Amino acid sequence: MNTQKEIWMVQTKRADFSGLSEKLGVSPVSVRIMRNRGMETEDDMRRYLYGTPEDFYSPHLMKNMDAAAALLKEKLMGGRRIRIIGDYDIDGVCSTFLLLTGLKRTAAVPAAVDYEIPDRIRDGYGINESIIRQAAADGVDTLLTCDNGIAASKEIALAKELGMTVIVTDHHEVPVDGERQVLPPADAVVNPKQDGETYPFHEICGGLVAYKLVQVLYELFGIPKREWEELLEFAAVATVGDVMRLQDENRLVVKYGLRRMAETRNLGLKKLAEKNGLDLSSISAYHIGFVIGPCLNAGGRLQTAKLALRLLLSEDEAEADQLAEELKALNDMRKDMTRRGEEEAIRQVEECYADDKVLVVFLPDCHESLAGIIAGRVREHFHKPSIVLTRGETTAKGSGRSIEKYHMFQSLCEVADLLPKFGGHPMAAGLSIEEKDIDEFRRRLNENAALTDEDFIPRIWIDVPMPLDYVSEGLVSELKGLEPFGQGNEKPQFAQKDLLIRSVRVLGKNKNLVKMSLVTENGLSMDGLLFADGPEFERELAGRNRIDIVYYPDVNEYNGTRTLQAVIKNYKIK
Repeated sequence: MNTQKEIWMVQTKRADFSGLSEKLGVSPVSVRIMRNRGMETEDDMRRYLYGTPEDFYSPHLMKNMDAAAALLKEKLMGGRRIRIIGDYDIDGVCSTFLLLTGLKRTAAVPAAVDYEIPDRIRDGYGINESIIRQAAADGVDTLLTCDNGIAASKEIALAKELGMTVIVTDHHEVPVDGERQVLPPADAVVNPKQDGETYPFHEICGGLVAYKLVQVLYELFGIPKREWEELLEFAAVATVGDVMRLQDENRLVVKYGLRRMAETRNLGLKKLAEKNGLDLSSISAYHIGFVIGPCLNAGGRLQTAKLALRLLLSEDEAEADQLAEELKALNDMRKDMTRRGEEEAIRQVEECYADDKVLVVFLPDCHESLAGIIAGRVREHFHKPSIVLTRGETTAKGSGRSIEKYHMFQSLCEVADLLPKFGGHPMAAGLSIEEKDIDEFRRRLNENAALTDEDFIPRIWIDVPMPLDYVSEGLVSELKGLEPFGQGNEKPQFAQKDLLIRSVRVLGKNKNLVKMSLVTENGLSMDGLLFADGPEFERELAGRNRIDIVYYPDVNEYNGTRTLQAVIKNYKIK
């Protein structure tokens, strides 16, 4: 990608870098990176570097957690019928798996515990009236939600009218009426975002809330701690898959959950890794976010999320193999559908809406579950707020993805008269709209948008301007200690100006790898790797031989020889 039009910014947060470096036993570079990720105190940094599962917060700190667990224990010991109501995304699937595993392990009658996951297209998100009435007809005593339920006051009131006990576990924002939170009329609500919450960290996913509930249940039933610890990998998968910020407890959960995953006994995860050519012994957050997670999500997007849950629950080799194969095939189909949708969306923008500040694209034949992914790709391509609409059963439906300078939810509030239904936050939103109103919707969003040309220029944040001469195997090893990287704990970015390009080679079957020999002013030579259109880069170079780079240091091992290299993320040719 040509990065000439980017603004490169250096993070300038201050701290006693050398003093903290000495106390913590790491380089000032690592201290600077931690400070850039929002850590201010030595204790914060020490927990980040050296924290263990012993540093997880106690589940008993979460409001209503003990009450919910005690109520469940009573129901489980009495053999009452309990139905878990999950959600169709990866967080919902993992939450359902964790609760189902935990409740069946503790139930006097394991068969009395079952589950329901709504259909994305037919049912929409969360618990609904038909699910509740079916549960009542089936003789269910207790409904237990996970990753949903906090906004379902009306539906839960119906469940109460029908004589059922309801426990809500969720992590989404609590609806408000004025300044007052509106909680559903459940027997217990466990959600770290409710008023009066004493849990120290609120930004956890539904899967981690479920994991904490299972922990308390196992304590109540005297089940060995190791059985709960063995479930940590599913809380980690949920955390990464739901794109939670990898800060505080989340990062520790993912860090140690990945270690658990490396030696998982779960047949479904093993088969899914096998089908995707992954080695679980070196699994990373990237693999969950971009390989495992999308496969688990593909069922809920294109067919049913129950496929993914059945895979995680499977104890039969042949069944697990078949389900993993099916989910991989669905994800491959999803990728192809996404690619075609993305190409059509970009074509529309370039031909019809290139001057718009807010991009609104209508793809009538696109699967509605892909609108959010495609909106994200369009946003990345043009660096403009992007909304992708598809044709639903009764109205058009869509998802939006925004940029830093544009509050998408507030902007939708300004055109609420055109939207039968919408919701979201500053960076993303979902909506429905009549097809006849799409052009007016596009016109008014653009008319209202107070965006300048400068707002559309991407900003690349550099952690440390660091010469290649400083890179060593020791530093590369130390940086690995800052993993897992992801949302909120982004992979560090370093920069050096004015490097000499001594040679360039374009490699790979698709000519998408550029390998260049870079030389510093001190005469140090190091390979730079750039994943980009090789012939396009050579044309852009046009005989010039100086370059500024944003990079990440790495070690290349080939035939027993280890060499340092710079993986280039962004560049400016001089």
